[in-house]
Amino acid sequence: MSALFEPLKIKDITIRNRIGMGPMCQYSSHDGVATDWHMAHIGARAMGGTGLIIAEATAVTPDGRITPGCAGLWNDQQAEALAPINAFAKSCGAVIGVQIGHAGRKASSARPWDGGAHLADDAGGWPIVGPSGDAFDQDGTRLNKVPSAMSIDDIHAMTAHFVAAAERSLDAGYQLLEIHGAHGYLLHSFFTPLVNTRNDAYGGDFEGRSRFMRETVAAVREVWPENLPLAVRLSVTDWIDGGLTIEDNIQMATALKDLGVDMIDCSGGGATPAARASVGTRTADQVALAGELRAATGMITAGVGCITNAKQAENVITSGRADLAFMAREHLRDPHVAARMARELGVPPKNHLPLQLGFFVG
Repeated sequence: MSALFEPLKIKDITIRNRIGMGPMCQYSSHDGVATDWHMAHIGARAMGGTGLIIAEATAVTPDGRITPGCAGLWNDQQAEALAPINAFAKSCGAVIGVQIGHAGRKASSARPWDGGAHLADDAGGWPIVGPSGDAFDQDGTRLNKVPSAMSIDDIHAMTAHFVAAAERSLDAGYQLLEIHGAHGYLLHSFFTPLVNTRNDAYGGDFEGRSRFMRETVAAVREVWPENLPLAVRLSVTDWIDGGLTIEDNIQMATALKDLGVDMIDCSGGGATPAARASVGTRTADQVALAGELRAATGMITAGVGCITNAKQAENVITSGRADLAFMAREHLRDPHVAARMARELGVPPKNHLPLQLGFFVG
């Protein structure tokens, strides 16, 4: 029996296997509203047998988008457009989740195929915010826009925006909610000492730097149904000296567990240009770090990073390092990656496919 194809129950949700599609920006929304692209993108992976699909980083405010093409959940029209997509994914047997977040000082950027640099306010961009007035790329030209340092009132208002987006996520039919606390975006930038130089209640030591994330998670947990899973994506290491370590993130995960978080999605890096540059050669290490966090906290973890084949994914589960094997780019290469891995591991794919496919190819 394959561990990768055992079901996983979290709260009242049962995931049909341990394969997850990690959130991937598609840059294909119009004013934050999903399009036909999203139906095809999500629908194909649900039809292909993936157990848990987490939709792309979805902004809680218009200025929280990474690019003008990013998804949003700051108004009801956006939730209404997502509802039929999610209903179809569930009809195929997948559990559908969403990652909500705010891009912070990495917002107001061009789509990556348009260069990915910051957009001027008079050229399709908008003002950005962060823990301080320091640009992401202070010595470069790509992401050098200067953010406004958020006041305490701004921070409290932003937490309220996360809560509103969580409520719309439920209206849209999502079954799992993930809060984005990684990759140098807003919540991570407050937590990491590489970025947060504040000297008020939201800076300084662990208690201060983690406060924004903890308060936001606690407020979201109040409105997200207790019977549905709540996850947080963390950069479990910043990969460079002076940044967050796995020990810092074990401390954070322990605090989040006490606030009602059910799962940690263990990613890494992204806080600064130097941290971002280190990720390419270290990504595979994230699965091992997920194992450290899982062992220390007893929490459900998702392992990510360079998982491309069935034996590797199976080992992520059997080794005890993670409860879910998240694959992003591999799902772009092959929407039926779950069915493919089932065959490779000797598991009948039909048990993980919609009837219309499983009857013929299972």
